Amino acid sequence: MNRGGKYDVLVTVATTVLVCFAATTTSCVSTTRWQECVNAGDAANKQGRYAEAEKSYSAAVKESEKFGPQDAHLATSLNDLGEVYQDQGRYAEAEALYKRSLQISQKAWWNDPAVASSLNNLGDLYQEQGKFSEAEPLLKRALGMREKALGPNHSDVATSLSNLAGLCFHQGRYAEAEALCKRSLKIRQEAWRPNDRDVATSLANLGTVYYLQQNYAQADPLYRRALQMREKALGPNHPDVADSLEDVGTLYYQQKKYAQAEPLLKRALQIREKALGPNHPNVGLSLSELADLYDDQGKYAEAEPLFKRSLEIEERVLGVNHPALATSLNNLAVLYKHQGRYAEVEPLYKRSLQIYEKTLGPNHLFVATSLNNLARLYVLECRYSKAEALYKHSLQIREKVLGPNNPDVATSLENLSEVLRKTNREAEADKLELRARAIRIKADLDSADTNKDTGN
Repeated sequence: MNRGGKYDVLVTVATTVLVCFAATTTSCVSTTRWQECVNAGDAANKQGRYAEAEKSYSAAVKESEKFGPQDAHLATSLNDLGEVYQDQGRYAEAEALYKRSLQISQKAWWNDPAVASSLNNLGDLYQEQGKFSEAEPLLKRALGMREKALGPNHSDVATSLSNLAGLCFHQGRYAEAEALCKRSLKIRQEAWRPNDRDVATSLANLGTVYYLQQNYAQADPLYRRALQMREKALGPNHPDVADSLEDVGTLYYQQKKYAQAEPLLKRALQIREKALGPNHPNVGLSLSELADLYDDQGKYAEAEPLFKRSLEIEERVLGVNHPALATSLNNLAVLYKHQGRYAEVEPLYKRSLQIYEKTLGPNHLFVATSLNNLARLYVLECRYSKAEALYKHSLQIREKVLGPNNPDVATSLENLSEVLRKTNREAEADKLELRARAIRIKADLDSADTNKDTGN
């Protein structure tokens, strides 16, 4: 989903004009220097050169501070630098900058859309950390402010709806996510001059809601339409096209359509390497996706070097404690597990878990998944007491974050029941499986009701 979006295009143009006409030549020079720093930061950030982006955006902060502690330039630059920190997993530093930007925006505009952008960035940061209860009121407030200031059909409202949908689907609240994505799509399609790039993003987001529910038949045409629109609007070699190719390729991969998936994932990788450079984090993501495809087909010799190259990129660019690195460590561990290389699996799972706990906190859903993966390894090694403890911990996190009736909770219950059966506790296992079955029945009924209400 979309991050809040910078508001410097609207704010800084007007502010620059005021400064240059009302102030001295020195102020004009400072504004020009500030814009140069911002432009350099944008260019480096786009290519994933985060160290260079940080340096340029930090210089922009220093330049903007010359305009005064409550100036619009400063609010913009703090947001820019915060985004670079967030992309690197430096969440505490990003949070401090977003909050400072928000304070400036609130004093300067109070109920202006600029405040909504700051709220949205902070909400997105909390969502990425799994702090859903803190993220949701910020994202909802941003949406409300944009609706009030800009009207219910403004493009910024569509962006807020998309961001709030992202929060919902990360919590497994798929019916809400679907409704929000559809409203966002409707606004963008019915705009006076529809922006095909934005419409394609909404189509892809709605497709992802269906994909996460394994409703591949509904996801497929949305992903394909988004791909067609992006190719037409942006050209065949744009990074957004690579995103769509990856969406469609991953969809085919999940359906075991390997021959169709592979050329799409390879093309996505080629586009990203050419457009973003060989060391961009999104190149690492493409390598990992292609490696997953080979792993699933048992092509382990082809998968391993791709996983390792992805790890190298992420460690170099993002640092040793970034959540993306934890995901790649987990993927490599899965590859080794499939080969029966259990001694190499455990340290990778443990390092992945430690990174997630350190960066995202002990109650994030990724932590629950990591605990589940490590427990599964212990089951394979017949280390049932360790597996049981980890499964219980994973279950507690999912119940706390997702609520007691989420399908992921049912998965945890089923996993735990397996261990109970292996340790001859049949009655306890029966209770857990009964509860899991009830959760899945309710989820199926809720999904059917939603499809009926929306005409699907």
